[in-house]
Amino acid sequence: MISGIDKWEDLIDFQLEPLSTGSSILCYTNLPPTLYETLRNTANTFPDKTAIVDNYDRPCTYAELLAKTDSFAAYLYQELHVERNSHVALMMYNCLEFCVAFLALLKLGAVTVPLPSKYKKQEVASLIEKADVSCIICDQDFYDWFEEFEAQGIHRIACSDIEQGYGLEAYHSDSKSPVFNNPFDDAIIMFTSGTTSQSKGVVIKNYNIMNAVTTYQKILNITSDDVSVIPIPIYHVTGMVALLGLFVHCGGTLYLHKIFNARRVLQCVKDHNVTFLHASPTVFSMLLEEKDSFPSLPTLKQFACGSSNMPKEKLAAIHNWLPHSVFHTVYGLTETTSPATIFPGDASTSPYIGSSGLPVPGTVFEIRDDNGNLVKDGEIGEIWIYGNVVLTSYYKLETPSLKNGWLGTGDLGYFNKEGYLFVVDRKKDMINRGGEKICSFDVENEIYKLEGVNEAAVVGIPDEVYGEVAAALVKLDPESNLDEKKIQELLRKKIAKYKIPKRILIADEIPLTPNGKVNKRAIRKMF
Repeated sequence: MISGIDKWEDLIDFQLEPLSTGSSILCYTNLPPTLYETLRNTANTFPDKTAIVDNYDRPCTYAELLAKTDSFAAYLYQELHVERNSHVALMMYNCLEFCVAFLALLKLGAVTVPLPSKYKKQEVASLIEKADVSCIICDQDFYDWFEEFEAQGIHRIACSDIEQGYGLEAYHSDSKSPVFNNPFDDAIIMFTSGTTSQSKGVVIKNYNIMNAVTTYQKILNITSDDVSVIPIPIYHVTGMVALLGLFVHCGGTLYLHKIFNARRVLQCVKDHNVTFLHASPTVFSMLLEEKDSFPSLPTLKQFACGSSNMPKEKLAAIHNWLPHSVFHTVYGLTETTSPATIFPGDASTSPYIGSSGLPVPGTVFEIRDDNGNLVKDGEIGEIWIYGNVVLTSYYKLETPSLKNGWLGTGDLGYFNKEGYLFVVDRKKDMINRGGEKICSFDVENEIYKLEGVNEAAVVGIPDEVYGEVAAALVKLDPESNLDEKKIQELLRKKIAKYKIPKRILIADEIPLTPNGKVNKRAIRKMF
């Protein structure tokens, strides 16, 4: 068992106390009960500070953000009878209106159900039914999608064309609405990536959010002086908690980009003195492709990178590009409200490069074998987590991966003797070639090392002889002359023969899930 308390007590200042009488979950002391209460505190402290700058470069101060939040909450309460425990869906692009709606729902004690704007109509409809939604707030682009739900008594609100002004202007009230500040209330139901039928509704409570943002604030030392940009969909847990929640908590400034564009992100960093970026390995790979156009970004002091494994070669390339920036690898899931481990220093220059860092305060980790027994120190097994950022339930779903507050992540990993977590693969992505186990991450990392390779994803595909063999989808640099045979030949000098992908496809892009992760299910179908 590895405790986050032991690993951070000499690195950061924190105090923990039981969540409630008799609870073994330890939370930070003196936390605001909800993110809405944090917004009120921040607006009182920094009323004239810019909170959000939208996609069209229009600033909104914290005082204005609070006023818009209160007004919209009053409208929802008075006109649509949204109240405590109401389930309200949000299907919106990155915009001020999404932030206002989310914070207004938190004020009312309602539950936000973020819907991926990348989903198709049928997929979204399925999630609405799963989540027992009573109201839908959406961009004008999606308004017609939900016409059928009005016949079922589900209200819909269309955010008007935000290019013309504030999109929720028509939905305001000068009356007051109640405030629910219960840390134990459900705050978000966020569906995991995967097919609609497989998606699980992760129930995130207010105390999960507040402990997550406090963890980031303390470890990364984010303050009101920090500036960041959300270039990824805001409906991810990274967007809603690790960026919006964190910056509302700290009083920093956020820039919102509707659509991801690597060059635009780096231009934003340069023009607006951005200090912090939090994104996935895929995003950082795309930013690296534009590095020659932005050789110096002196204000960018630190990165956080989660979602999946970051190859050492990419970390080294980022360090060579921006050696003054500290790169924090992060391990977490939707089920851990984003952070479960964080690398305490610069991962790119550490002797523990390749690690996801240390368990955060208030979490406890175990590495278990397939029978649920603890493995020996340094051995690989499934990662199980307990603590203040971990969900307590899925929505209307019982699963063996959640037992007595312990979450079985489905990830394989180990701890070194210093307590650093190394994630080696997903259980379902471990390839069994005739009894020989192949770690897809290991093969991906070897492919990454080949000159001319930009991205790679390795999956298992059926084989008549071995049952399963490795296959790889590879994205090359434009000037590369590599092909399937050349890649296989180069790999023969680096890894065991049985690990070499039997088939390699060259692609223009690596498919991603709506949550920005490599879509290995889609990749398997390509072979």
